[in-house]
Amino acid sequence: MRIIVFSDTHGHCFGLDAMLDDLQGESYDSMVCLGDAIQDGPQPVETVARLRELGCPIVMGNADEWLLTGQDSGAEPTSEERQRKLDAVREWQLSKLSGDDLDFIRSFQPTFELPLEAGWKLHCYHGSPKSYDDVILPLTPNEEVRKVIDFQAQTIYCGGHTHVQFIRHFGQTFHFNPGSVGIAYRHDQPENSFKVNSWAEYAILTVTKSRLNLEFRRVLYPVSLAQDIYRASGRPFAKESVLQYQD
Repeated sequence: MRIIVFSDTHGHCFGLDAMLDDLQGESYDSMVCLGDAIQDGPQPVETVARLRELGCPIVMGNADEWLLTGQDSGAEPTSEERQRKLDAVREWQLSKLSGDDLDFIRSFQPTFELPLEAGWKLHCYHGSPKSYDDVILPLTPNEEVRKVIDFQAQTIYCGGHTHVQFIRHFGQTFHFNPGSVGIAYRHDQPENSFKVNSWAEYAILTVTKSRLNLEFRRVLYPVSLAQDIYRASGRPFAKESVLQYQD
């Protein structure tokens, strides 16, 4: 079986389309989305429409829960100024989304499992199986990861949330993050000069009776494409977002 795994579109349909264009002519058995699909970006309506077309299972991420409820879990400390901007973008997105669109987002699942070949299964979540707010990074200590993931035999684990492509091995299995298809960025950069990479990240998991294979991909798109979409969107603070993109 060949499974396409992507996460953190954040309302950037052009990133999702870059992934789909990259997959043109390739065969696969299923596709899964690990959440944070709609909130933040300039294309909330387009992203909902594309995900409806794909018909794939989607995990509920912390950002999409916040888009629906406006209730902050407090897991990520936010300055008053940043919260003001987040609230303005949320109100703009809600003004664009229909009742049916919001019902579609409410249908996202906390977690789900996908049966694979040879007795394997794929366990999907956003942060961890316990909470969409849990942060797992490449250097998170093993004991901390084991507190939020109860690793079982013949189960592969995947989550998003941190926008970082990586794999962590635990015994005979592993946890992986496909990165972000919508807002790819590096964590090792100053907050006051935040930049977004102009590529869409995703992963392909292949499972057969004799092989497990995980492939990470980055698909480049033109910086000008992202910038033009932001400028034309009417999204609040679009000019600031345009300046974040780099080649």
